[in-house]
Amino acid sequence: MPETSRVCVFDVNETLLDLAALDPRFEEAFGEAPGTALRKEWFTQLLTSWLTATVTGVYHDFGTLGLSALDMVAARRDLGLSEDQKKHIIGGIRELPPHPEVEESLARLRDGGFRLAALTNSTAEVADEQLSNAGLSGYFERILSADEVGRLKPAPEPYRMAADRLGVEMDGVRLVAAHAWDVAGAMRAGCAAAFVARTGAVLDPLAPTPDVVGADLSETAGRILEAERG
Repeated sequence: MPETSRVCVFDVNETLLDLAALDPRFEEAFGEAPGTALRKEWFTQLLTSWLTATVTGVYHDFGTLGLSALDMVAARRDLGLSEDQKKHIIGGIRELPPHPEVEESLARLRDGGFRLAALTNSTAEVADEQLSNAGLSGYFERILSADEVGRLKPAPEPYRMAADRLGVEMDGVRLVAAHAWDVAGAMRAGCAAAFVARTGAVLDPLAPTPDVVGADLSETAGRILEAERG
């Protein structure tokens, strides 16, 4: 099939890779179960921290923010984590497995004529290692990091950088993400978007609504193909 005019640009953490693989590491370090609740609390704190930094004009890379959020989760429990414990949890981000349907979905889009790229808040080094370890690197023509512009998504600069690096206009980018804030950021920057509504994920009713929504990446990929082929 001929290539489409739009590039599918994928968020990485949770959209492609399964953060639930960190749960046993949280349980081990905190001595508390379930790890799922701890991991979700940590990611929510991480989101709060990076949005606060972004809004107030301060930049810290994603790894630094992740460690800080981990310290805050531990402090709420009057718990002091050792450096080794923190590195063990954060280091697991480099080894996350893909969600079961991800590879097949990327292959469908690639075979359907789409150019594929990744855009993440992780640093370029971490993103490259993540996608290599997950066996997904070969699907992407570019693996892009918001760290390159010193502003984290959902600020507009990372999406503009992605369009520039990929040689397309802003409306030539379709951001694919499992996060409402990422979808909102991309659409407000002028991109199209597709929302992967994984369990518990919902769209922000005050933000623009994407034309593609799927329960997982397989359903989302099918709807992207339908939308772009008319």
